[in-house]
Amino acid sequence: MIIAVTGSTGLIGSALVASLEAGGHLVRPIVRRPPRAEKNEIRWDPAAGTIDAAELAHVDAVVHLAGESIVAKRWTPAFKDAILNSRVQGTKLLCDTLASVALKPSVLVSASAIGYYGVGGDTPVDESSPPGAGFLANVCQQWEAATQSARDAGIRVVNLRIGFVLAKEGGGLAKMLPPFKLGAGGIIASGQQYMSWIALDDLVRSIQFALSTPDLSGPVNGTAPNPVTNREFTKTLGRVLNRPTIFPVPAFAAKLAFGEMADDMLIGGIRVLPTALTNARFEFAYPQLESALRHILA
Repeated sequence: MIIAVTGSTGLIGSALVASLEAGGHLVRPIVRRPPRAEKNEIRWDPAAGTIDAAELAHVDAVVHLAGESIVAKRWTPAFKDAILNSRVQGTKLLCDTLASVALKPSVLVSASAIGYYGVGGDTPVDESSPPGAGFLANVCQQWEAATQSARDAGIRVVNLRIGFVLAKEGGGLAKMLPPFKLGAGGIIASGQQYMSWIALDDLVRSIQFALSTPDLSGPVNGTAPNPVTNREFTKTLGRVLNRPTIFPVPAFAAKLAFGEMADDMLIGGIRVLPTALTNARFEFAYPQLESALRHILA
């Protein structure tokens, strides 16, 4: 297959591209800088509303992962606008263009996030659950709505709601490792908030599964089938690293350090189940947290 990918140099995109190429697929990265012909790159500029439509007319599938990192800095009003606009504008530009070309791809896997469900307690949610409230929930709803033009044009669209990605190369786990390795890790706030995680390898495999499974469409939760509380996560990570986890982070300290982001990303949590993937018989290589962490940190 010829597969176009936005966000190809990010944590998920880099791993996905390597896996697709190893499987014999031709990957066409969609990039903001001048494209390199030898890398089969396609040019776009979401802020300017431009994309090379002619090149998109020759791909079989598209994976859309681009968007401003939500943990890059504190959520000022300007940065919140950047988070929202980078997702909605880019997604709408891409989908409107895909809908307009004569030769359309058969499938679009477009990233979303479990922030769609807002902050919840210990009651499990899945793809049939309603959206939540708050900044991230609003972003995810608009993000997914921006794919409608592709769906209306007959393209199979999968909105992949990605959870907490476990990888030592980047993301939240990479930020947690230094203090934990020093024995300074601990639970955050009450520790009872749920963390709906997924190993990077399984996330990459789930994207490829979505590309190749014709019956899979609409919202799909990109999370492992066994979410854990922050307390369980903390103790498991400490055990894998053979380090104590006796330094808790009170809620007020998390809010002081991270501002509004702490409420959605650290203190709040949501217990998400990947019902669509399990019903489609996707097999997780790392369904349990400890085996996933041991694999990642080996």
